[in-house]
Amino acid sequence: MHAGLVLRKNALFDKRDGRSVVIAMDHAAIAGPIPGIVDPKEIVAACVAEKVDGILTTKGFVDNALGAWDRATALVLRITGGFTVLGGKFEEELVIEPETAVAYGASCAAITVKFGHEYEGKFIRQASLAIDRCHMLGLPVMLEAMAKGTVKDEKLASNDPEGIRMAARMAAELGADVVKTYYTGSVDSFAKVVEGCPVPIVILGGAKTDSIRQVFQDIHDSLVAGGRGIAVGRNIWEHGNVDRMLQAVNGLVHGHWSVEQACDTVGLVN
Repeated sequence: MHAGLVLRKNALFDKRDGRSVVIAMDHAAIAGPIPGIVDPKEIVAACVAEKVDGILTTKGFVDNALGAWDRATALVLRITGGFTVLGGKFEEELVIEPETAVAYGASCAAITVKFGHEYEGKFIRQASLAIDRCHMLGLPVMLEAMAKGTVKDEKLASNDPEGIRMAARMAAELGADVVKTYYTGSVDSFAKVVEGCPVPIVILGGAKTDSIRQVFQDIHDSLVAGGRGIAVGRNIWEHGNVDRMLQAVNGLVHGHWSVEQACDTVGLVN
């Protein structure tokens, strides 16, 4: 089991710098054919061509992009979900068995926990037991840690520094091998998140923003703070010119590029 965990986790993080570029494209299970991921084969082929470290997606997406996949591209298979924009309440369920993720050749399973949600206890128990099962199969787990609810009677923003600091550590306490969470908006605050979490942290992209420069700035600053990479989707493939966007984020994470270098790559004019 230990050997499987190590080998699969090594497939996700570049051995030269310990960092990872994961492109998330699990959105269609919730929102349907969003522009940018309408054709699974097309976006997977672009990721393979730019040599990203991994792709986070669903089993159906994998099934419909098999010909475009490459053995060097790690699969992070989402195993929780169970709701859609057609009326679901964004309440996570275990919808894929850990054994299925192994059968798909996944390097990692992805689970979400909304800490502070009214069903927090259910989500925590579900995630903890799923992690146990994944680890028995030699499968690492990327836990997407979200901070909901209130602290001192104040509703938390999605990237609240103290909320994210707590959620990231809580994820590690459940046995997560990698934590996916929000960037907290500043190097200092995110450095405290990293300091308090004993497993690697990658940042998610969240809702699509119109500012590509800000996307690049957040990635750059998260790395300065000690983050280990990204697991971003819409803010890469929904901006158009996905090839250059992938080049830019690869450069930021693995090439130690400046924000200006990334902006130049996508042709962003000041």
